[in-house]
Amino acid sequence: MTRAMPLSEFPKLPPALSLEVVEGLSAAIDTVAERAAPTHRFLRYGWFAAALAAYGGHARTILALRENEPVAALPLIATGPEWLRLASVPGCYWPFRSFPIREDAGAECTELLLDRLGREVNALRIGPVYDGDPGLEMLRAAAAARGWTVIDRTIAQSFLLDMGALRAEGTWPRSSTLRRNRNHEKHLGEMGALDWRFVSGPAWNEAVFDDLAAIEEKSWIAERTDGSDAKFTREGHGAFWRAAAADPVLAQMMAAAVLTIGGEPAAFSLDVNAGDLKYAVANSYDPQFGKHSPGKLLYYRNLVQALDHGIRRVDWGAGDSGYKRVVGAQGGPMIRDWLFVRPGPPGMAAKLARGLWRRSGNDVAD
Repeated sequence: MTRAMPLSEFPKLPPALSLEVVEGLSAAIDTVAERAAPTHRFLRYGWFAAALAAYGGHARTILALRENEPVAALPLIATGPEWLRLASVPGCYWPFRSFPIREDAGAECTELLLDRLGREVNALRIGPVYDGDPGLEMLRAAAAARGWTVIDRTIAQSFLLDMGALRAEGTWPRSSTLRRNRNHEKHLGEMGALDWRFVSGPAWNEAVFDDLAAIEEKSWIAERTDGSDAKFTREGHGAFWRAAAADPVLAQMMAAAVLTIGGEPAAFSLDVNAGDLKYAVANSYDPQFGKHSPGKLLYYRNLVQALDHGIRRVDWGAGDSGYKRVVGAQGGPMIRDWLFVRPGPPGMAAKLARGLWRRSGNDVAD
């Protein structure tokens, strides 16, 4: 007599994988982002929609699904001449450009994405993005297995501040730093009443963004550059951040610290909080108050408050390593731009042009 085989003894079938291509941005981007690594949960529908609203472009979204649940979402916009069939991941450069992928996604999901991508475009640009980015690394592995040409160019080194570790050691912030800060605050207070504001969630409004823009318009950015890199002015990237704040989840992640002196906007710091990590996106100050370091005073207050609210690490991004090291930051992952080029003639051309792409980056030691 044969014995009935219990279900536990039946061989397990691999989960069913499928693909979906959506014209425009897919609402499933949020479903994926909610289960991505905490550091990447800002990569939401509203983040990509803000980029399209600010910078233009028409998106398509490739979704990888497992048992009909989306596990990876790759938004694309056309880049360059149409005949080249190039695409890039839309978004803002701050903190980086990447795409959401669930923490439990396997390599087979990005392999599926890449196979479909090869039918859509000749090449994909991802970045600037940090070394170790989950989506990037899984896509690189899939590309290596499928004969794609992958080329990187170096942009910069990031800087990280581990406030939690420094506080545990009892070395941050230093007592001497706090004494100097109190002295500066005393002198600033003689110039007008000091008001320290912290803005997040529903507190975002046009008046707040106008204050940030007013500070930038008086800062070194306006004096030394054409202003196109300003984060909050109409001529800069203000349209992106205003659009991003329309998503309540993103608005809660976006955190600004603002100092006014005698009712006049004097300094700001803008961050994106993701889990226990704070991305320091931008900070600036009005140089008329510069003698007493309003920007430094503000970001120390901002970081101490963040530490008290569960933020342990600060990602300072790239650039101006001097003041970041003074605060206690150390060198972090490299930031790079990546080209993924499909096999065949496009890949052969990419290999020939590899040197041009790499030389267009920056000479930064790894």
